[in-house]
Amino acid sequence: MAAARSPQDATGVGGAKGNSRSGGSSRFRGFVRSLGRALHLPVTGPARGIRKATHAQGAGESGLGKLIELHAVNGAGDMMITVALASTVFFSVPTDEARGRVALYLAITMAPFTLLAPVIGPLLDRVPHGRRAAMACAMLARALLALVLSGAVISGSIQLYPAALGVLVASRSYGVVRSAVVPRLLPPKFSLVKANSRVTLGGLLATGIAAPVGAGLQALGPRWPLYGAFVIFMAGTFLSFSLPHKVDSAKGEDTALLAADAQHLHGPHRQPVKRPGLRTVGIAVTHALGANCSLRCLSGFLIFFLAFLLREHPLTGQSAAVSLGMVAVSAGLGNACGTAVGAWLRSRAPEIIIVTVVALVAGAAIVAAVFFGAALVAALTAIAGFAQALSKLSLDALIQRDVPEQVRTSAFARSETLLQVSWVFGGAIGIAMPLNGALGLSVGAAIVAAGWLTTVRGLLSSARHGGAARPRVD
Repeated sequence: MAAARSPQDATGVGGAKGNSRSGGSSRFRGFVRSLGRALHLPVTGPARGIRKATHAQGAGESGLGKLIELHAVNGAGDMMITVALASTVFFSVPTDEARGRVALYLAITMAPFTLLAPVIGPLLDRVPHGRRAAMACAMLARALLALVLSGAVISGSIQLYPAALGVLVASRSYGVVRSAVVPRLLPPKFSLVKANSRVTLGGLLATGIAAPVGAGLQALGPRWPLYGAFVIFMAGTFLSFSLPHKVDSAKGEDTALLAADAQHLHGPHRQPVKRPGLRTVGIAVTHALGANCSLRCLSGFLIFFLAFLLREHPLTGQSAAVSLGMVAVSAGLGNACGTAVGAWLRSRAPEIIIVTVVALVAGAAIVAAVFFGAALVAALTAIAGFAQALSKLSLDALIQRDVPEQVRTSAFARSETLLQVSWVFGGAIGIAMPLNGALGLSVGAAIVAAGWLTTVRGLLSSARHGGAARPRVD
């Protein structure tokens, strides 16, 4: 019996030792897992919070949440390139030489881009089934061009300008496709204005985070922000393909053409026409687009004019860098507030909103020109940012209201092109202006006043009649 029990006893002892080793190993693995979770928490915690915010109210199920995240990546990457180019073209040389460099930059990059921009929309209209691929290509192109720019900022070679032009073209191509994609990803009971405001806020938040990160990388060397842009845009390349397949669908869509004419205001063309027009959009959209162009022109003007003015004549008691930072922060906060208010207002009386905010900006510009000072300059940039965001969302609401789905994405593409061209035109005026604060802001006020005076009557008339009747496509 003793002999019979001995193997059992031996097995029992051995089993206890084995269980002891197994328990120790389990405790060690548990400790490693806990440590891993603790180390990952600073990353995964915010990531889960961001994902929860971007995917709220059905945005996750519709795919809008992924577009918000992609647009945030786009904004962060563009900011990295902006930091690198601003430091190279603007801050690294005296003011007079900087003005010449920026003028050359506009001439070599913006002028060809102004000619290319009207072509981007029609070209992208021809590939409606490849929108995810188009967005991925725009991201990949900027990633590769960031590497080209990383060498050019060190050597100062002429490659800087064509590479910067390529970045602008790729960025605008992404923007046009993104505008076309949003209507395909609307969650139930979501207005287009609310969806656009969500996407825009995501981009603004990412830009605000990327700006100090880019400045920190710039302190390490002029190449480092561009390396950061390369990494960000490569991530965006792969993220583009995570969008739902339905964004590549062009079922039921047609092409919008840019010139109003009563004969072709209703429905797609049945017969060829001699002169293309902005068909199926209505008078409210064309006047809203004109008002937005004046605000976008003012934006480009203020960016370049104030950049040189505040570098030469900083705000009272502040350095040039601090003065520019204050103005930039004011504009960014105004833009974010305008986007948030637009999401709250949704599509309520968009014509009245546009008329009101453009008049507000014109008044603020006049006051800032007459009583030129640090506080009024900061207030003007904040009001201009607020008005630009709110007016653009109202334009989106009018396009949603007055343009049938068959041509809506094409109308968005063409409106984005005109707004970009207006920004370039305003920037060119800002560079050419003498560095006189009162005179410069008077010119800015004149730009906005001209836009308001030429559109207010049409917008108010549209508001009184409840907007144009929704065009019917037979």
